[in-house]
Amino acid sequence: MTRKKKTLPLLENITIEDVAAEGQCIAHVDDMVVFVPWAVPGDVCDLQVRRKKHSFMEADIARIKQPSKLRIEPFCQHFGVCGGCKWQQLPYTEQLRAKQQQVEQQLRRIGKVELPDINPILGSENTREYRNKLDFGCSNRRYLTNEEISSGRVFQRDCIGFHVGGAFDKILPIERCHLMDGLHNQIRNTVRDYAVEHGITFFDLRAQTGLLRDIIIRNSASGEWMVIIQFHFEKENDRHQAECLMRHLAEAFPEITSLLWVDNQKRNDTIGDQEVHLFAGKDYIVEQMEDLKFKVGPKSFYQTNTLQALRLYQVTRRMAGLTGCELVYDLYTGTGTIANFVASHARQVVGIEYVPEAIEDAKENSRLNNIANTLFYAGDMKDILTDEFIAGHGRPDVIITDPPRAGMHPDVVDTILRTAAQRIVYVSCNPATQARDLLLLNRLYVVACVQPVDMFPHTPHVENVVLLQKRH
Repeated sequence: MTRKKKTLPLLENITIEDVAAEGQCIAHVDDMVVFVPWAVPGDVCDLQVRRKKHSFMEADIARIKQPSKLRIEPFCQHFGVCGGCKWQQLPYTEQLRAKQQQVEQQLRRIGKVELPDINPILGSENTREYRNKLDFGCSNRRYLTNEEISSGRVFQRDCIGFHVGGAFDKILPIERCHLMDGLHNQIRNTVRDYAVEHGITFFDLRAQTGLLRDIIIRNSASGEWMVIIQFHFEKENDRHQAECLMRHLAEAFPEITSLLWVDNQKRNDTIGDQEVHLFAGKDYIVEQMEDLKFKVGPKSFYQTNTLQALRLYQVTRRMAGLTGCELVYDLYTGTGTIANFVASHARQVVGIEYVPEAIEDAKENSRLNNIANTLFYAGDMKDILTDEFIAGHGRPDVIITDPPRAGMHPDVVDTILRTAAQRIVYVSCNPATQARDLLLLNRLYVVACVQPVDMFPHTPHVENVVLLQKRH
């Protein structure tokens, strides 16, 4: 006998109170917190509960009875289905207020350390077309909205777009995305139209079949464009079809200065362990930051908001307080962007990063800019940053750390504490794990400055930079 599914209530005339974590909003009903996506503080709504626990509920908006005075019209036709820009209905000033609040709450609630006044968040100059990289999936299983299903219409199932949350094998077709320069829309739609017209099969994530699998598009502030197309070769004619598509793309878009392809036979679309082949142009694009140039390859990490990345690194360099005499350790250095950015202000910079290809990029960027005072090492941070490593390279005066969202491994934190560096600049894309690490560092360091930076308008994500100074 199957268990009867419990009917969940409809909550009527509920006022949305504030923005919460992960881009959701909150309300309270009978001393319970209700988390609601796509809402705006001040909305009066009927909410359909979809999940109920002892202390909280999750609900969707069934009807907006009275829209908030803050609510604005979303600018993207895909809003509400695509989960990429969840805050389009919220004015940018309110987005910044919510991110500032998020940083402060997480540092205080999780970190539980003494904080100075937090600096006002640095907003993004561009709130549309601010990204320099986007990744699109290709699929023969187009996602259909409830309205499309109920319409009875027949839709083209082959599509290119973004993955849909909760439906790993389905792609939401994207006609126009506002996150990147409009040329990327033309490139993506041209690939789609050519593939459909010439019978190129789109990838089936469940069956792991189909030729056209994924598209990565990057550009630089100097106007260079990189396009990487991932294929999945199976049949004898696949390589010929792929070559024809690439040739068509190169002829249609002379703006593409780096056209590359990958034959990916794995069960995921990551290319870090794949061989990337050059079809036309060069195998990198060049980004400029102040008087420095950075080669960005197909596997390179580079902050996706170019203009804000400059402001983020300027904040980092300013907090480091370099005079030209310091030994700096740059942990999780990636392609060495921060290390090379601060090198002219330091005696020497030592960068450590897990990905070997990224370290080769870091070395190349030092060579490109005639920087001779950097050293880079590849390996797991907790294995590389040891007491022996520090004894061999010198005790750092300043540590800059920019870990992934998970934050720093406890062993890394312990090693940092043993270095007793005078200053630590902690750059984070996740203030929650940053707060956890600040608590661990608190026994030797005091938080001297906090600067949030908005890298991703219309999303709940926020970067935060913290200066830690050694206790006297």
